Amino acid sequence: MTTITDFSATRIDGTEQSLTDYAGQVTLVVNTASKCGFTPQFAGLEQLQQTYGSQGFTVLGFPCNQFANQDPGSNDEIGAFCQRKYDVTFPMFAKVDVNGSKAHPLYKWLRAEKGGRLGSAIKWNFTKFLVGRDGNVIKRYGSSTKPEEIAADIEAELAKLA
Repeated sequence: MTTITDFSATRIDGTEQSLTDYAGQVTLVVNTASKCGFTPQFAGLEQLQQTYGSQGFTVLGFPCNQFANQDPGSNDEIGAFCQRKYDVTFPMFAKVDVNGSKAHPLYKWLRAEKGGRLGSAIKWNFTKFLVGRDGNVIKRYGSSTKPEEIAADIEAELAKLA
């Protein structure tokens, strides 16, 4: 059975990272954008990271420019924006496609595991996938779900033994 630990992704600094590094953790995988109406959610995502990071939780941010050209910058520009504007400490990865034939394999898997209102396609920026300690997708949240609204689900997952 496939889990999140079967994938790797390129970090925003260009280094490759195996997602086995997050084995046994609860993760929230989010497709982000720097010029979107939902961009202020970075603050809420960082708050989740600060609140639960020491308990085995990590936000994984994946910039995406597939929705109305809302993340047109380079990986360096996106990383600098996230640092400067939101003091993001959670891992940010290189820009990816989340839909279509060039979608990152992680996103192909996430979409197959938990479809949304439009089938499996990602509708917009800041779609979130909660992944449990066992590496399986637990729940999918739409763009309008604020990070703080996910806190109870994160706490429930953190309470489970790895």
